[in-house]
Amino acid sequence: MLRSRFFEEKVQQLFAEGGMYGTTHLNIAQEASHTGLCLALDEGDWIVPTHRCHGFNVARGSDLAAMFSELYGSRQGLCKGIGGSMHMTDVSTHDFGSSAIVGSSVALATGIAFALARQKKKQIAAAIMGDGATSRGVVHESMNLASVWSLPVLFYCENNHYGMSAAQARMISTDDIASRAAGYSIKSFRVDGNDLDAVIETVRAARSYIISHCEPVFIEVDTYRQCGHSKSDSCAYRSREEEAAWKERDPIARYEEKLNLTKAGIRQIRQEVWLEVEKAHKEALENRSDMLSEDELDSYVCAPPVQCPVRRSGLHPASYRQAIREALAEILASDSRASLIGEDVGLYGGCFSVTQGLSEAFPDQVLETPVSEEAFTTMAVGAAALGEHPVVEIMYGDFSTLASDGLINHAAKLRYMSAGQLSCPMVLRTPMGSGTGHGSQHTQCLETMFLSIPGLKIVAPSDPFTAKCLLKAAAGDPDPVLFIEHKALYDSVGEAGDSLSSWPIGKAQVLREGSQLTLISYSHATLVCRRALSLVDCDVEHIDLATIKPLDEETILNSVRKTGRAVIVEDTPLSGSVASTVAALIASDSECFSALKRPVRILSAKDRPNPFTRTLERSTIPAEEDVAGAIEDLMQA
Repeated sequence: MLRSRFFEEKVQQLFAEGGMYGTTHLNIAQEASHTGLCLALDEGDWIVPTHRCHGFNVARGSDLAAMFSELYGSRQGLCKGIGGSMHMTDVSTHDFGSSAIVGSSVALATGIAFALARQKKKQIAAAIMGDGATSRGVVHESMNLASVWSLPVLFYCENNHYGMSAAQARMISTDDIASRAAGYSIKSFRVDGNDLDAVIETVRAARSYIISHCEPVFIEVDTYRQCGHSKSDSCAYRSREEEAAWKERDPIARYEEKLNLTKAGIRQIRQEVWLEVEKAHKEALENRSDMLSEDELDSYVCAPPVQCPVRRSGLHPASYRQAIREALAEILASDSRASLIGEDVGLYGGCFSVTQGLSEAFPDQVLETPVSEEAFTTMAVGAAALGEHPVVEIMYGDFSTLASDGLINHAAKLRYMSAGQLSCPMVLRTPMGSGTGHGSQHTQCLETMFLSIPGLKIVAPSDPFTAKCLLKAAAGDPDPVLFIEHKALYDSVGEAGDSLSSWPIGKAQVLREGSQLTLISYSHATLVCRRALSLVDCDVEHIDLATIKPLDEETILNSVRKTGRAVIVEDTPLSGSVASTVAALIASDSECFSALKRPVRILSAKDRPNPFTRTLERSTIPAEEDVAGAIEDLMQA
């Protein structure tokens, strides 16, 4: 507790003096809460703290000099200076690292608990949250999911009575947060969070119950921070009388009284710990200018590309839907760590019948979830970090907005923010696009929403062969992959390969070679372009991107340098799209730009939500006549 207190006070001083950059969230006077939790856990139990994380790192045993170094942005830091104050991952102490997104730590810890259960380990995961987080939907989704699936997770709520500046009494509809657990059939405890022994005893009892009953438990810890929410917080929202009353319950002073030590004995202990903290800071200060280079930073965004050849073997007729189902079956059959997670993926067979029959063949690996996209997607991130290989299905691509926190803030950044301590080998599959008459909230193409996210790969195959191969490649990739299936392609028929066939992520396929014009497309637009080519009489080279992040830049540039003309077709609106990215690539290459005989032509969807009527729905995206017309127009020069 003293290590934590003196560390936090030193950090507070350094920020006040301008010696550190960024922000920090201190937990001064909450020492009994984080120390009691960590002392009561088993060495192999995992913790996922909130952004107020320093005390948990200290209590779990992280090196103090490495913590100071992290705050200085040094390569000597826990995360090599990448994470900073709010992201202190330390795998050596089973500390997953904290989440700056309020409540997300709960879903991540639920995923760790899921992995521990599947791996039959007698450990638990502690999902640490503040009282403010209990208003987040993902917390309630995760509690329900953990209860339904009987996961070994401890929901640990540090109730310090303020969610930033908002008093609990004004923002939470009960003065007994733990009572909410009963709604999910979860056993709960309340404990004085400023009494170290009481916290240790309560956590031990909760952990024992979790292990023996294979059920989650909720603990509400009553405590208080003797500092602001962050470095710039003057605490104007609370009274000095309230602060003084809580200071009388200071956990360190209370424990020193319990130890019955002399004043000299207390001074000696405090002096020893203070010198330990000062020594650690001095070491970090000496190394604070030793920072990662930009090349080193970039190396943590993604793992090195997986070497995968282009191989066609055992070709057989198959629909796009069937090819994806074959890929899923091969993934589940060959990898015991793989699982298919999503809504209605079991007996119902998925909303578009893609997963039909898989739950009967792989009953322990096909797992149906409640309607809770944010929870089960973020849960998959935590599970993947512990060695599981989840394939998550989002029923409609439109609902990926609900899963975006897990995908954008956690899956895509996990390797980077932990400086390679953790990775996220997961796949998120989802059908997108129009052609079903389901209206504006079920027919969007939202891949452009994810294009600018470093660390995330995006695959959008257009035919059965690449669909099967790329899904298997995604499942074998060490980084998160967003796998987009277009609904209008499910019934399209072509050839799929056997288990030996392969196609690498990041490689486009040249469907037709030509010398006069380059036609570039992906997903459903590729099918439209194929039809359009039967309407024109010129030598067109047709490139199907297959992967839209990362792009196969070499294939695109070489083709346009050769032909001098380019038409790009997509089913999304233009702004921030794949086509605009490809056009920018062409324009920024001097040789390619010089070779252009005409400006690049882009055919995109109209800038409006998709209507539901068949005629208007079809008019929203480019048709084969539009593509043929654009090709003929460019060939006039």
